[in-house]
Amino acid sequence: MFLEVVQRRNPKLVEFATELHQKGFISPNTYVVDLETIKNNSQAISREAKKLDIELFFMTKQFGRNPLLSKAIVEAGIEKAVAVDPWEALSLNKNGIKIGHVGHLVQIPKKMIPQILMLNPDFVTVFSYENAKNISDVSASMNKKQKIFLRVANENDFLYDGQEGGFTYKQLTEQIEQLEKLTGIEIAGLTSFPCLLIDGGIPETTPNVESMLKVKEFLEGRDYQSLEMNMPSATSTATLNLLKMCGATQGEPGHALTGTTPLHAMEDLAEKPAMVYVSEVSHFYNDKAFVFGGGFYPRSKMQGALVGSSIDNLRYYPIVENDPTNIDYYGALKTNDVKIGDTAIYAFRTQVFVTNAQVAVVGNITTNPELLGIYDSKGNVIR
Repeated sequence: MFLEVVQRRNPKLVEFATELHQKGFISPNTYVVDLETIKNNSQAISREAKKLDIELFFMTKQFGRNPLLSKAIVEAGIEKAVAVDPWEALSLNKNGIKIGHVGHLVQIPKKMIPQILMLNPDFVTVFSYENAKNISDVSASMNKKQKIFLRVANENDFLYDGQEGGFTYKQLTEQIEQLEKLTGIEIAGLTSFPCLLIDGGIPETTPNVESMLKVKEFLEGRDYQSLEMNMPSATSTATLNLLKMCGATQGEPGHALTGTTPLHAMEDLAEKPAMVYVSEVSHFYNDKAFVFGGGFYPRSKMQGALVGSSIDNLRYYPIVENDPTNIDYYGALKTNDVKIGDTAIYAFRTQVFVTNAQVAVVGNITTNPELLGIYDSKGNVIR
């Protein structure tokens, strides 16, 4: 999906990734991530957000909760992270990253609430009155008042499978008085996901935004003031203005940090591609070349790979799509005109934290490239 873009806009990354593999410094099934470009991308998003008075929390799951990359993002001006689940919050905190938002998309399990509230997150999202009460009980016992976001999810909103949950407008209006009696929480804002989708290269709002605005109006009628409107999905320099027009006060860049939102495949934006996936030709079968897998992602929309033994002889070959119901032990390419041991370079949208891939962070890519470290997909140091 991003192979042509990364070749054109970050060719040194392709070159150095190939060299690292061919020299044996990295194994197949490794994402190579460009620290310098991540930092530049973060600076660009941060500058634009500050112009619009939008607060940002950065998402790390796409590049494997990596501490080195996370610290570079903080240095670039986005000071706090959003944790997609409580385990990400713990991982980030262990590495000194402040937590701005947790509980969305994944709620905090009941017995983990004390552990997560000890991290002092700015905001915790709740999907239900029961979850809000659990947060409140623990928060009150700690002599705290935890700020929460109510996740809005009306019946006709856009929700991905496996991510359903939240308050309908009807539920919220019926339960608001109960919520207001909880002494350990403060209703500080609203959230939903996804609030934006890229359709045919054009960012468009989902029905979720209208649902959030309707709930905001209801709460303002009860004298709630300065509610945060947290609107994640496809947050980038190209979409921040649209988010502002929708009433957003917060955005949560993830793929934009690596230059891999759908918009980045269609036009050259401020953010550049910062990540490639490296594999190796393993064997041939039925006139197809098979490469080592483990890091592929069913929603990646990848189309092909560059294969060769050096930057001078890389050639493009289309993929054979894997059945997403099968384990990706291998990926396949429509060719038998390559050699076992050749490097295969891919560039696609991914979610590294759900793979068993490694992450190699590289620095000084444009001047004096160096390998800074190798990590697992959850951000732990390998070497």
